[in-house]
Amino acid sequence: MHVPRGLGLALVLSVSACAHLSAPSIPDHGVKEAVPAPQIPRFVSAAEDPQNGPCIQTTHGCIALNAAVSDATIGGTICLSGYTKSVRPPTSYTKRVKAARLSEAGIAQTRAREFELDHIVPLALGGHPRNPSNLALQPWDGEHGAKMKDILERRLQELVCSGQVTLIDARLCIAQDWEACANRVRSRY
Repeated sequence: MHVPRGLGLALVLSVSACAHLSAPSIPDHGVKEAVPAPQIPRFVSAAEDPQNGPCIQTTHGCIALNAAVSDATIGGTICLSGYTKSVRPPTSYTKRVKAARLSEAGIAQTRAREFELDHIVPLALGGHPRNPSNLALQPWDGEHGAKMKDILERRLQELVCSGQVTLIDARLCIAQDWEACANRVRSRY
């Protein structure tokens, strides 16, 4: 079966977006309660939320996107060599945010080198460079670490820039659960 370019990941996402989630076990005492369905990540446009701008709505909140990056602008933004360097926040900013996130998590500042301040939706896919909703602590090493996520980020950028995956599909995939996204990308591309 031939699947049009870019549609493949969308189909995989729509079928498996919540495959890793299972319904909670609720004892049946004769009372039926509504169980909320897991939220599937969705794109929220700047028009829908003019105060916060475009974002990916996930179970973790609305993860901010860079409004300058869209399907129409990828040739001059994320697909242009050196783009991420041009929008990456200075270390003076990221160090402050990282220190605050370490404190919030109860992690000693002496362990700062063990963590990256990660862009949940990477700059290479048009994630917002400075908005705190797009920044999270991530360990550098291990199977759940930043070094593993970096591989996925580069691959998704390649797929978007070659027209094999749409920008929105790549953003939705990585925003909710990057490890599940990596598995889907590995099995499909």
